[in-house]
Amino acid sequence: MDIRAQHSRPRTSALLRRSRTDEGPEGKEILTTRVGLRIPVALTFERWQRTGSQISRIVDSSAWCLGDWLVYGQQEFSDRYLHAIETCGLDYQTLRNYAWVARKFELDRRRETLSFQHHAEVSSLPPGEQDKWLDLADEFNWSRNELRRNIRAHRQRDSGGEPPKDILPKLSVPADRLRQWRRAAELSGHRFEQWVLRALDEAALASLHQPGS
Repeated sequence: MDIRAQHSRPRTSALLRRSRTDEGPEGKEILTTRVGLRIPVALTFERWQRTGSQISRIVDSSAWCLGDWLVYGQQEFSDRYLHAIETCGLDYQTLRNYAWVARKFELDRRRETLSFQHHAEVSSLPPGEQDKWLDLADEFNWSRNELRRNIRAHRQRDSGGEPPKDILPKLSVPADRLRQWRRAAELSGHRFEQWVLRALDEAALASLHQPGS
């Protein structure tokens, strides 16, 4: 096979399989190539959103797979390891990070409900602490940044620093309600986060001062 000829024409494969219900007629598939997506016209929001979710899972899986590949190569082919990863054309420090996280988590300790970056955030902790924080991130649906903030707040509290603020769990809100809230915050002249806190305070005060409270 002529490798040069193969790379001169990006090969395509179906990223999303056609469905009789919402994928449309032949030729309406979303296709992936080496240099990007081929997206059909008149793409619905639901298909666009579903595609992003699937791409995110592919990227996340790739990080784990590269990490496992690197760990194996370092163990089995130490004399050819550096030469092999140079052929990948990827940043060496990034690959080292992938391998570091992969070493810290055996396959049966990796959480499919959490991203590679969630695991990276706790990779320097003892295994018991890793599991505790990943359990919390899973339970409260924390993003990677929320997990980082909670770990940092916990460390500040243990070191005798300023008491950390409590962090609300991540909420799932219908898009139309969120747009309405943001518009109300904009009209009030407050940042959205400040407006939300003010609205919650007012609602709490009104409830607490009702007769019988």
